[in-house]
Amino acid sequence: MAWLDVFRTVAHLGSFTAAGERLGFTQSAISRQIATLEGELGTPLFDRLARGVRLTEHGRALLPHAEAILERLDTTRRDLAALTDLTAGRLRVGAFDSANAALVPGALAAFRAAHPDVAVSLTEGLSAHLLDLLSGGAIDLALIASYTEPADDTEQFDYRLLLDDPVLVALPRGHRLARRRRLRLAELADEPWIAARRNAESTLLAACFRSGFQPRIEYAVAAWTAKLGLVAAGLGPTLIPSLAARAARPDLALIPLHPDDTPVRHVYTATRRGRRLPPAVAAFEALLREAAGTPG
Repeated sequence: MAWLDVFRTVAHLGSFTAAGERLGFTQSAISRQIATLEGELGTPLFDRLARGVRLTEHGRALLPHAEAILERLDTTRRDLAALTDLTAGRLRVGAFDSANAALVPGALAAFRAAHPDVAVSLTEGLSAHLLDLLSGGAIDLALIASYTEPADDTEQFDYRLLLDDPVLVALPRGHRLARRRRLRLAELADEPWIAARRNAESTLLAACFRSGFQPRIEYAVAAWTAKLGLVAAGLGPTLIPSLAARAARPDLALIPLHPDDTPVRHVYTATRRGRRLPPAVAAFEALLREAAGTPG
């Protein structure tokens, strides 16, 4: 590429000396580089004249190709620099629903403000589905939640703890316990509960069994908006992760549980192991940590 750049400059200026002055080389260095290129191509590219040089027929044929190659190289360099400088590229994030209540939108808003030219997409799903998408290359970073350390038998992913997410009790403002600073789950044993499914063992209400009672699930709805709407209407309490509580409605009381009763979710970022993080992913993860209050 350096030889082609020298060749192009000599062709435009018609002189080894002038090309050397333009490129910061001596006249003899320019002459050697042109001779090396001619040897590589097996043909003279310039007629050496008493004053300057002139393209041969082969040189005239080479010039448009050299200019096209060098222009393509310049374009490539600009595109690569844009990815590094985050003036181009893409960011594909996957996150579970309660992370999308406030944490992820806050970090995405900060990312878009700082890097408006990067294309951003967000996919919502359960943690297992997000890891499948990550494994298949459909997303670049996944936020997952687990009550234990995530298992990775295939060692496909790098997990980094983002935050711990304790569970709260959501009660209507008029509930008899709504002014308490802390609750034991057993104090709500007789309440009609709201959960994602009737099978309490597969929901946050599994914590009730550890507190000595089986919760009576009156309403089973999947969406947090529906759960919290039922709570606000006085139809029963529910358990809600702190992440989802960030976007809870104001007519609810969100009360911490006693530490012995509190399920704690661990929220991790996951990326594919053995892959260098793209600049956009590294920048977004730093903003996530800032939004979560997690040290880098």
